[in-house]
Amino acid sequence: MKIPGRFIAALLFCVLFITFSQSQTKEENIPLIKEDMAQILVYTKTMGYRHKSIEKGVSTLKNLGLTNNFSIVQTEDSLQFNDANLKKYDLVLFLSTTLDVLGPDGEKAFKTYINNGGNYMGIHAASDTEYDWPWYGKLVGAYFTSHPNNPNVREAKMNVVDKKHPATAHLKDSWVRTDEWYNYKLVNTEMQVLIFLDESSYEGGTNGDNHPIAWYHEFDGGRVFYTGGGHTEESYDEPDFQKHLLGGINYCLGR
Repeated sequence: MKIPGRFIAALLFCVLFITFSQSQTKEENIPLIKEDMAQILVYTKTMGYRHKSIEKGVSTLKNLGLTNNFSIVQTEDSLQFNDANLKKYDLVLFLSTTLDVLGPDGEKAFKTYINNGGNYMGIHAASDTEYDWPWYGKLVGAYFTSHPNNPNVREAKMNVVDKKHPATAHLKDSWVRTDEWYNYKLVNTEMQVLIFLDESSYEGGTNGDNHPIAWYHEFDGGRVFYTGGGHTEESYDEPDFQKHLLGGINYCLGR
C-alpha cells in the first residue's frame, strides 16, 4: 500500500516538533552557571550574644545570590581564615559576629587578604567584634557601645544623606523602620556615611546629631561596607533592607 506523501510529511513534522520541544525543556532545566560568579564567605561565629536572626540572614543572602550572580558559603570555623582559603573569595561578610572570633593566625590572614585587595562587609553585630584588635575597629568603621533597652527593638527614622551609592539609591530621603539601634564608639572619621540615625525619633541614642548607621570606605587595600540594621528576623523580609544589603554587596564587589 502506497502511503500518501502528505501523511509522511505531517508525520515527520510531528516527530521533529516533539524532539525540539523535549530538547528545549531539557535546556531550560539546566542550572545557569556563570564563570564570573562571585564567591562570598559569610562568617557567623559568635563568642558572646548570638542573634536569632543569623540563619534568616544567611538564607536571605543565599536567595539574593541566586538572582544576582554570587554564591554564599557560611562558616563558623576560624581556621578557614588562612591565606590559601581566603584567596577563593571576592568578599568576606561578617554577619552579627560577636566578640573575639579570630585567633592570631586568623587575624594575620584576614589582614593580608584585605591588603591584597580583598573586600569586607559587616552587618549589625559585626561592630560588636574584635575589640582588642584596633585594625579591625578601623576596618569595620566603629565599635558597638550600647543600644536602647526596654524595649531594645523600636521604630526610628533615618536620614539618607548619600543616594548615589548602590546601597541607598532606592531609598527616599527619610527611612523609617523597626530594628535594634546601636550606639557607637571609636568612629573612623575617614569613612563615608550613607545614613544617619535621627535620635529625636526614638529614645536611647547617645551619639547625638552625628549618629551614623550605614557607611562605606576603602581601607588598607580593600572595599568596606557596614550597616547597623539586621537585628530582627523580620529585617531580612523587608524589600528595602534586602536592596540595602544587595547594594552593599555590589559596592564591595566593584559592581
